[in-house]
Amino acid sequence: MKLYAFLATLAFVFGGSRAVFTDSCLDCICETASGCNPNAGCVWGGSSYSCGPYQITEPFWIDCGRPGAGWVPCTTDMDCAERCVRAYMRRYGTYCTGGREPNCEDYARIHAGGPNGCTCPCTNDYWAKARRCCGGQWGCD
Repeated sequence: MKLYAFLATLAFVFGGSRAVFTDSCLDCICETASGCNPNAGCVWGGSSYSCGPYQITEPFWIDCGRPGAGWVPCTTDMDCAERCVRAYMRRYGTYCTGGREPNCEDYARIHAGGPNGCTCPCTNDYWAKARRCCGGQWGCD
């Protein structure tokens, strides 16, 4: 039992967020980003390009561990893009929550605004759109 507790502690400390990033939350992030269009290309967002159904920027892709054959090929492949988003949320899920277990609002706002996105008023509109997809504030958790 002590070994299990020790391993669980290590997994939390070195594995990022312990919270569950639900499929429904992931789906609503995709829906909010592009209508979950598998053919979504790259779009200029004012300061950088974002690509694919999740509208992933190159810095986001780098932070998620550079999966796949490159930034654009990964973002336009649904499986790779989902792996990237999940890895990013594991990495930053508790980064701006002060260690609190993140919920779908946090994840959506991190997706839109980066590691500190859950505290930035600049992501409120993105969350409002994602929340409608979720069917209410906690529908995706």
